[in-house]
Amino acid sequence: MSTTRRLAAILAADVVGYSRLVGADEAGALASLGVLRRGIIEPNVARHSGRLFKIMGDGFLAEFASAVQAAVCAVAIQKETEASAFGLDAARKMRLRIGVHVGDVMVEGDDLLGDGVNIAARLEGLAEPGSVCISRQVYDQIEGKLPLTCRPLGPQKLKNISKPVDAYALDGAAAGRIGSNDMKLKIEYCRAPDGVRLAYASVGSGPPLVKTANWMNHLEFDWENPDLRHLYTSLAQDFTLLRYDARGNGLSDWDVEEVSLDAWVRDLETVVDAAGLDRFPLLALSQGCAISVAFAVRHPERVSHLILYGGFARGAYRRAKNELELQQAKALAMLIRTGWGSETPAFRQLFSSLFMPGGTPEQLRRFAERQRNTTTAECAYRFFEVTRNLDVTELLSKVNVPTLVMHKRDDQVQPFEAGRELAAGIRGARFLALPGQNHFPLAQDPETERMIEEIRLFLKPR
Repeated sequence: MSTTRRLAAILAADVVGYSRLVGADEAGALASLGVLRRGIIEPNVARHSGRLFKIMGDGFLAEFASAVQAAVCAVAIQKETEASAFGLDAARKMRLRIGVHVGDVMVEGDDLLGDGVNIAARLEGLAEPGSVCISRQVYDQIEGKLPLTCRPLGPQKLKNISKPVDAYALDGAAAGRIGSNDMKLKIEYCRAPDGVRLAYASVGSGPPLVKTANWMNHLEFDWENPDLRHLYTSLAQDFTLLRYDARGNGLSDWDVEEVSLDAWVRDLETVVDAAGLDRFPLLALSQGCAISVAFAVRHPERVSHLILYGGFARGAYRRAKNELELQQAKALAMLIRTGWGSETPAFRQLFSSLFMPGGTPEQLRRFAERQRNTTTAECAYRFFEVTRNLDVTELLSKVNVPTLVMHKRDDQVQPFEAGRELAAGIRGARFLALPGQNHFPLAQDPETERMIEEIRLFLKPR
């Protein structure tokens, strides 16, 4: 039986120091590896017309039709991987080494074998953490075609390869290292008309994307939180992401007189003015959706798009169908007032079952810590009460900007029907139902990647 051969560009990658990461935190390392594969590696390989043909523990091999596709994919993977690890201490960072080669390969079913594969794997071993190493064959095909800087490493003697291989390193920003100011969080402050001090921060590069503040925000803590950081760093690859902490939350003033829809809209006005933004898309989660709707109606000339995730038009008190539902909603408010940030297992279990039923024990611990860091029990109670009394249904028909509404089918905090009602009231809104239960878009959830991709597509210039 004759062996089928073909020419292919091979990308080989593995995680640096994976055994050490597993030894320090096995469950965390496995979860992070899953996020890396589902959220960065698999989408990028598919996006650049490649094919994953082998996964080995913490490593993988992918095939591409051209050296250009493989090199661009390698750079994109490194850029996003480094961004997702930004702000983590060195002991917890998950970083990749990547090697790329073009050569003859043997085909056995879905697998590829031969020196073409082996050289890519050996080049990967030469790469510095967070960087890409390519062969002369790849360099010759991408030179002058891609805006990449290559540094010659000279002939390299590779294990089990008979002849030396000329190797090159893709240097600095070419490999997507995130040491630049684009990914550094700089906190700034401004004052609302009533004197409340508001904290805001921009990160990333590209056109602006403003995230409307919602309950339990903290600019620094959320940026460092691995459960949420993936969403923000992924968006910051394509946009200049502006976030701010609502009054009563995070780094903004906690002790405030007014907590209301009007006050939240004025806060958003204050922040975008301070940031010098004229027209921009709004990204909103949970009750931030109602604030965004009100802002878009008040300032239609400033909002280019609305992206509403896990939101509602009517708060829980307003949509209660009977007295029992209303009393159940109010009982939760009293629990917040008395047990906010508590380490009491019963309280933590109640809140975790609502906000992140699919969370790991470590994520539930961080959730309790997030409560304590974002606000006081009294502030949380006031915020919660106002949120549950919100009703922007009369404003929905006045929204006149392209709108994307996304909602998880089994969201335990904001029911699926609340998302459908929100979308139905906005003329021309697109509604996207996502699988899953977690109210927060957690890093390990496949639907989070779908959310990010839908945002990119929705905001892509036509």
